[in-house]
Amino acid sequence: MEASRRMMELIINSFKESADVKLAFVELYAQQILEVGKIIAQAIKEGNKLLLFGNGGSAADAQHIAAEIVGRFKKERKALPAIALTTDTSVLTAVGNDYGFETIFERQIEALCMPGDVVIGITTSGNSENVIRGLSKAHALGATTVAFTGRKGGKVVDVAHYSFIVPSYDTARIQECHITLGHVLCELIDNLL
Repeated sequence: MEASRRMMELIINSFKESADVKLAFVELYAQQILEVGKIIAQAIKEGNKLLLFGNGGSAADAQHIAAEIVGRFKKERKALPAIALTTDTSVLTAVGNDYGFETIFERQIEALCMPGDVVIGITTSGNSENVIRGLSKAHALGATTVAFTGRKGGKVVDVAHYSFIVPSYDTARIQECHITLGHVLCELIDNLL
């Protein structure tokens, strides 16, 4: 009975922590979320695209957000251009093998990114070298760069035009907030286009 009670507390506390982190985050970033949503929508209107990347769970978030943009979020609409740079295993393994894992996004950005595109790099620590290098290359190529990060922000905040720092040190809570941010941006894009 005691173990069951502890497990129930774990469940309830996890949901409360997630909600608290998201509420603290939106207080900090509501205006910037709107600004970035407008920038992405305008870029797409002008014929540009959204490029996204990250490692592990952040790779999954990049793919999830790209799928919502290309497919649809809530509104029926035409397909919109978004690419997750985490899905081509041949490119990832060839570039990782030939140039090093830290270059896997930088090299794809060099190949695919155009001035006016929007590039989102996702890293819970803010210190993933391949994400930093990918955003740096995008910045140099004339894209608008956005970092989804957590903890204290990490080195990625020195590279990105816009940084969203989730106020938590818990990777799970940071990722939960990142996907909520992604969903909100998708809904803004749907409404702005």
